[in-house]
Amino acid sequence: MEYLKKAVSEETLANEDEKIQATVKSMLERIHEEGESAVSSYARKFDNWQGDFILSDEKLQALISEVPKSVKADIDFAHRQIKRFAEAQRDSLTSFEFETEPGVRLGQHILPVECAGCYVPGGRYAHAASALMSVATAKVAGVPYIVACSPPRGSSINPALAYAMHVAGADIILEMGGVHAIASMTYGLFTGKPADIIVGPGNAYVAEAKRMLFGTVGIDVFAGPTESAIIADETADPMTIAVDLVSQAEHGPNSPVWLFTTSRAIGEKVMEIMPKVIADMPNADVCGAAWRDHGLVILADSREEIAEISDRYACEHLQVMAKDLPWWKENLNNYGSLFLGEGSTVTHGDKCSGTNHILPTKKAARYSGGLNVQKFMKVLTYQEIDESANLTFSSIGSRISRTEGMEGHARACDWRLRKYFPDQEWSFPVYQQKRYD
Repeated sequence: MEYLKKAVSEETLANEDEKIQATVKSMLERIHEEGESAVSSYARKFDNWQGDFILSDEKLQALISEVPKSVKADIDFAHRQIKRFAEAQRDSLTSFEFETEPGVRLGQHILPVECAGCYVPGGRYAHAASALMSVATAKVAGVPYIVACSPPRGSSINPALAYAMHVAGADIILEMGGVHAIASMTYGLFTGKPADIIVGPGNAYVAEAKRMLFGTVGIDVFAGPTESAIIADETADPMTIAVDLVSQAEHGPNSPVWLFTTSRAIGEKVMEIMPKVIADMPNADVCGAAWRDHGLVILADSREEIAEISDRYACEHLQVMAKDLPWWKENLNNYGSLFLGEGSTVTHGDKCSGTNHILPTKKAARYSGGLNVQKFMKVLTYQEIDESANLTFSSIGSRISRTEGMEGHARACDWRLRKYFPDQEWSFPVYQQKRYD
């Protein structure tokens, strides 16, 4: 393995994270103590916002009226794709019940959470697609109450965002963003509905707020800056690679973009082209910073080594521009979402193909997938064991409990053995519990 281009050190990134953590911790502590008044203060400070936080029906309809028909049509199309994929995910989950032994019935229920909070970024870009990804998926899961929020810009949130939230099925829309929005949804401020789970991408402060509040509330993924990697062999087109890397670099100056290749010629050509593609962008400063500080090009000897490298990085978005796509699909294991072949660009998944774009970063793809219907649902198990089955199950339960040194657990089984089988002789100790009722 050889680095044709390296990124900034992990130590530099860690120092930045420490500053963010301190700021977020202070904000969350104040909001926890002061509640809505603290949120109002932060909204004035960060967004110059002094109006109502809950978007009224009248204002919502006024915002929707500003959205061009063509934009509505595109959002509607993307909504259909995302909804259809989420429905397929939902239908893959099953409630069931079956008899494992005579007199023993086990089963599971699949139930949605009661309230979901959906954060929709609205700072540098107006992420209408993110509204669909989070709100529509929660809706398909059957969540009965969905709170969506996005930071206002000027006198309101972005009209296209408002339309996307509305189409996807949000019950309440908050004109609010940042750390104070995450805290508000967690504690149910202004809505009276504390969220059971909070989902959606955001900047580093939003991601840190979710991380710190995890446990008090569920979250979708531990998220960092958007990551994108491309695997390429000698058959790939360097220009296509460069265009796609730059397309993801525009997420932010700290968004890593990586190239893993078995071809030195491809790697060097992409490095030659990248500055030219970046210079042609309207946000060249953002893309340039991402490539300069976080861009990475690795040359490997074989596709097997590339697969190992890719799994080690566990990238959020992973594209493959190489021969034998079935081999790559079979041998790649750690990624947020996989884009196979030159025809599949990350933009498709980000905006309209149907798979969810809220995905794990910072190597979390080693143990977690992205946002999906299951994130909003609980797998609840149950059992029913009749009296006759207790001869076996209480006997074994009692013995295992005493093996573990848990006398109280054993006696709960012993009680049933004595009650249901009063004339039984036992080959192991069965406690004779006195009645106190």
